[in-house]
Amino acid sequence: MDGVTPRPLSYVDRLETRDPAAVELIVIHATELPDLATARAYGERIHYPESRTGNSGHFYIDRDGRIEQWVPLARVAHHVSGHNRGSIGIELVNRGRWPNWYASDHQHWLDDYPDAQIDALVRLLSALRKQLPGIRQIAGHDQLDTRTQPAEDQPEVLIRRKLDPGPGFPWAAVIELTGLARWTEADHD
Repeated sequence: MDGVTPRPLSYVDRLETRDPAAVELIVIHATELPDLATARAYGERIHYPESRTGNSGHFYIDRDGRIEQWVPLARVAHHVSGHNRGSIGIELVNRGRWPNWYASDHQHWLDDYPDAQIDALVRLLSALRKQLPGIRQIAGHDQLDTRTQPAEDQPEVLIRRKLDPGPGFPWAAVIELTGLARWTEADHD
């Protein structure tokens, strides 16, 4: 893909294979980390000892619009529980709630998304739709993973595990510019 730098993760060959033509959904994430280098270090960590793989998306878009592909489309990335096989994960570098993701008093979002980053996302989504015509829907990580957990500082307070891509993500503009439909629970009951 034009404008995308391939940068495969060290364990990419151990990720499960799939037919990219079966992909129907794009999932938008925020790294909730300070920068792309920290996200890469996290992506290289092994979280699944049995397969010796970790958590990551397929694409990462930095604040300046630079796009890196860490997982090929023919591989299943671990980016959203229960939806990995039929989706592509796109991670936007954004601090989110970093570094206190699960503190009860730190659930506000820190950063907006720069225009260069959103422009790059729209270009990537358009290229993916041309390459994979089965892609019709887009969702936020927060829509697909609605689990809660006790806050680390106040266990009696339940907080959402995932809030990304966060309140500053320009859903209306991205949907208008890409023609993708917003994923709804009703579509998949």
